[in-house]
Amino acid sequence: MLAEFLPILLLLTLATLFAVVSVVLAGAVGPSRPNPTKLAAYECGNEPLAVVRGVQYPIKFYIVAMMFLVFDVETVFLFPWAVSFRKLGWFGLGEMAVFVGLLFVAYAYVVRRGGLDWD
Repeated sequence: MLAEFLPILLLLTLATLFAVVSVVLAGAVGPSRPNPTKLAAYECGNEPLAVVRGVQYPIKFYIVAMMFLVFDVETVFLFPWAVSFRKLGWFGLGEMAVFVGLLFVAYAYVVRRGGLDWD
């Protein structure tokens, strides 16, 4: 029985060994010329903002990105539903109407609160 798992164990060992050796070798052999520009934070083309007590950190970009992911998941769920629409019948149509309705309510809430406005 152990012989059945030996190839998996061997592959796991080799993958772990390769990862560890790659990281150690890259740190030892790779160039290291740090300067202030390379060490500065980079925020998708925006100027880096320091996080200081008492100063509010603008997270508008990240909120819009999360909203994109939430509404993108809708597309991921709509595709399999569209493929098997005939098999699901009226029950599938009703369930998808509830799903799309809830997402529409969430979208309307975001629009009403100004979540998509770039000040």
